[in-house]
Amino acid sequence: MVAKNTICLWYDGTALDAAKFYAETFSDSEVGTVHRAPGDYPAGKQGDVLMVEFTVMGIPCLGLNGGPGIKHSEAFSFQVATDDQAETDRLWNAIVGNGGQESACGWCKDKWGMSWQITPRALTAAIADPDRAAAKRAFEAMMEMGKIDIAAIEAARRG
Repeated sequence: MVAKNTICLWYDGTALDAAKFYAETFSDSEVGTVHRAPGDYPAGKQGDVLMVEFTVMGIPCLGLNGGPGIKHSEAFSFQVATDDQAETDRLWNAIVGNGGQESACGWCKDKWGMSWQITPRALTAAIADPDRAAAKRAFEAMMEMGKIDIAAIEAARRG
């Protein structure tokens, strides 16, 4: 492992599957070293995949197959800044369409329970608009959405 600081994500035996999906879905992502258990442990047997080193959009991660005891929560999420509606749709649909679930305001979960914020840069710009009335309109429009619709955000921003 090269990085001094790595995000460790807990999985119930599916770390390699998740890492492969992330590598296929997100740019600048890859699966690195797969570490197998040198002996039996509470969630697995000797030889099982214990840990997977991977990157998600350049962020070093370690998937740990620790068993069913710990679940992901929205307290941690990957936030992906998208450049346009096509990228927003592609990433949202990849996550939700692969056994994930939709949530509100650009949030969704993958089938492993990891939370993702698919956040168009246009949304960030709209809610940071110095015209506070325009920002409020964009924010209120976002609050009604699952996947973010950039055209609707921009229309709300304009009033």
